[in-house]
Amino acid sequence: MQFIIDSLSKSYSKKEVLKKVSFTFESGKIYGLLGRNGAGKTTLFNCLNGDIPRDGGDFWFSEAGARRAVRPDDIGYVLSTPTVPEFLTGREFLKFFLDINAASIPDPRPLDDYLGYIGIEPADRDRLMKDYSHGMKNKMQMLVNIVARPPLLLLDEPLTSLDVVVAEEMKGMLRQIKDGRIILFSTHILDLALDLCDEIILLSHGELEEVDKENLGSAAFKEKIIAALREEGGEAHG
Repeated sequence: MQFIIDSLSKSYSKKEVLKKVSFTFESGKIYGLLGRNGAGKTTLFNCLNGDIPRDGGDFWFSEAGARRAVRPDDIGYVLSTPTVPEFLTGREFLKFFLDINAASIPDPRPLDDYLGYIGIEPADRDRLMKDYSHGMKNKMQMLVNIVARPPLLLLDEPLTSLDVVVAEEMKGMLRQIKDGRIILFSTHILDLALDLCDEIILLSHGELEEVDKENLGSAAFKEKIIAALREEGGEAHG
């Protein structure tokens, strides 16, 4: 399976954020979408998820050479700031999600199996999520996307504000679930992208460019990437 973006564009007023972006993503890989803050990573995700209208271009899945339109349930979106119903407990939220998606989840497991897998301790499973830490809310947000199994998973800097232990747990989960999925992992941290991702894509000046990870092993090439991002930041603030 492939996910294909063709000439996707988006502007805000006179600023062209995405300039006819085109790329082909392959199933079974984690793609690091690398770019400085304000480069357009969230704008790209919001266009793909349908949260904001695109100005032009299209995107679709290709399966066995056949084009297929993207449906809403094809995309999972994990935001950097977790959005969960804080008036529910973790267990209630997961049960509600399983109930409303029963038709598309053919082999549901017991609630405690899921909560244990994601690392929510038994003592926390019946607490209101308003009392959860940022990392725990992030885990719950990730869990429903693991359960739903969308073929395309958009992760908008989900590890940036997590402590080291939780971040390592989340990276391990992403490596476990990538088979059969396309995962786009947005970050502005180069070393994180190198550690987790199979492919690196640079979003700079409104365009996507694939970066050879072998080249990134050299200090000179890293400096080149950082210089490009610094230059874009100067233009954005100039």
